[in-house]
Amino acid sequence: MADTPNTENTVSDLADLGALTGATSTAAPAVAADDHDVIVAAPPLPRGGPLAPLRDKEVDAQGRAYATGRRKDAVARVWLKPGTGKITVNGRDQEVYFARPTLRLVIDQPFQISDRAGQYDVIATVKGGGLSGQAGAVKHGISQALSKFEPQLRLAVKAAGFLTRDPRVVERKKYGRAKARKSFQFSKR
Repeated sequence: MADTPNTENTVSDLADLGALTGATSTAAPAVAADDHDVIVAAPPLPRGGPLAPLRDKEVDAQGRAYATGRRKDAVARVWLKPGTGKITVNGRDQEVYFARPTLRLVIDQPFQISDRAGQYDVIATVKGGGLSGQAGAVKHGISQALSKFEPQLRLAVKAAGFLTRDPRVVERKKYGRAKARKSFQFSKR
């Protein structure tokens, strides 16, 4: 038996390929330059460039999304699960742990931006730094976990700047200086 080409599945140009697969093109119609070349105009890109592909939902066996948040010297481990909006930090309620209302507002920002206030329970453990850095770390962790639990919210949370880790940390103290840059008092005599 000699190998004979299958004439019903032979593709000579892109138009035949589209007809063979049964796909309908949403792009502009093809314009033939020669007998062999086909130029297909691509559909215009949306404003702001091409859209990134949607990520997969990342949850553990208990249905929670986990993320790590960092700010200054503080590191927060955050678990997010559907619930009533209860936020627990180091085993205590957020009103007890973060007594200042401004710190609680910082923690709630990712939920306000994504219109998910009161829909998720948060369990966080925080170490290092002060209360302000810890609140920023929890906010960063909640933002990361929210984008893992609902990947379609990533654009809104990222546009607000909550997924970017704030790199500002305290400058280290140098030898021969009172602090990082402050000198000891100069004495003429």
